[in-house]
Amino acid sequence: MNKKLSHIDEAGNASMVDVSEKKVSSRMAMASGKVCFPSTVFETLKAQDFLGKKGSILQTAIIAGIQGVKKTSELIPLCHQLNLSKVHIDIKPGENTLNITCKVKCTERTGVEMEALTGVSVSALTIYDMCKALSQDITISNIQLEHKSGGKHDFNR
Repeated sequence: MNKKLSHIDEAGNASMVDVSEKKVSSRMAMASGKVCFPSTVFETLKAQDFLGKKGSILQTAIIAGIQGVKKTSELIPLCHQLNLSKVHIDIKPGENTLNITCKVKCTERTGVEMEALTGVSVSALTIYDMCKALSQDITISNIQLEHKSGGKHDFNR
């Protein structure tokens, strides 16, 4: 299989993909990531029901992630603007972690992988921002595409 970078033209310049000839179809993508805390910080957050001085850490991160999904084409230069049908962000506590998933749906000519990845990233950054007063030893990791469907090729991790 001869694969090539879709956003680079023959001259090596950045180029937005022409999707005008693609069929409109139902598209879905899900991404995940996690925010890891020192155990003492995580226990403090858990004891406070994940409420900080700025309000609910989880709800604020969900709203920020949804906003990030909606702004993806403004943040990532070669992404197309999409009419989104659904964005769902879920944040669940794990062992000293908050595990984030973002599922995005649309009916378009191109997929929503970048939107799902952006939703996870912005949610994770918001959690960091709201918790950094307790520690800067908080890490964001494992941001990855889990699943995509509806285009030429489906993907499942």
